[in-house]
Amino acid sequence: MKRILVPVDFSKEAEAAARVAASIAKKTNSEIFLVHMLELPVTTIDPAEMNTISSEPQIIYFMKLAHKKFENFKKLSFFKGLRVIETVQFQHAFSGIIDESTKNNIDLIVMGSQGASGLQEMFIGSNTEKVVRKSKVPVLVIKKNVKNFDIKNILFGSDFNKESKSTFQRVIDFANLFEAEINLLYVNTIHNFNTSDNIEKRIAKFMKDFDFDNYTTNVYNDISVEKGILSFGRKIKADLIALNTHGRSGLSQLFNGSIGQELANHALRPVITFKI
Repeated sequence: MKRILVPVDFSKEAEAAARVAASIAKKTNSEIFLVHMLELPVTTIDPAEMNTISSEPQIIYFMKLAHKKFENFKKLSFFKGLRVIETVQFQHAFSGIIDESTKNNIDLIVMGSQGASGLQEMFIGSNTEKVVRKSKVPVLVIKKNVKNFDIKNILFGSDFNKESKSTFQRVIDFANLFEAEINLLYVNTIHNFNTSDNIEKRIAKFMKDFDFDNYTTNVYNDISVEKGILSFGRKIKADLIALNTHGRSGLSQLFNGSIGQELANHALRPVITFKI
């Protein structure tokens, strides 16, 4: 990992994401790319004149204002000693983030999110969900300020099928950065029940292809996969929740049904997604 992208809107959530990105950058000797997307009112820009946008006085004003904000943002103490590159772009937030990721060969995107009560609500309908769905690189979502991003206990929720193997090495690589334990979790639900014996055999078969032994195997019963992941994460006090996601539909492939109650305390945990 050498390049980390952080979308910045100068909010407290963006600052929390930047703090985590800086912590990872110091461990991996990575560069940090900060990007701010200026979405101006449609009346300000004539789509036919996008190529000459820099000649508009109002556009120049907004551009200078964004860079001025970056001057203060980059003075935050956690950036000390790091190479930080800033960019201001005129583009819709989620598409601009994906374009910057591709253009700069980014290895990890770290995003702040206000979120909601559960993982699905945290993502669905937001720029975060769109980035998670489209990004080819892992996306780390930070919902609250994490003063010390020292990951020792990762929860990986999965059905442990063949498709999930394609990204699991990246989960291992991330765990190895922090010398972290991975808690493998299969959530049993009434609509998709399996015996503990069968599940343990499936997970053992899944792990045979990987050179990694710092993990635990766990079967947890709950009313939905999402609630099981969140509840088990709280039970073991996981530092991070890791998930696979399908590009065609974000996280919806993992979660069936709805959450019966708010799980805000659970969803506050950092979440990292790896696209299958």
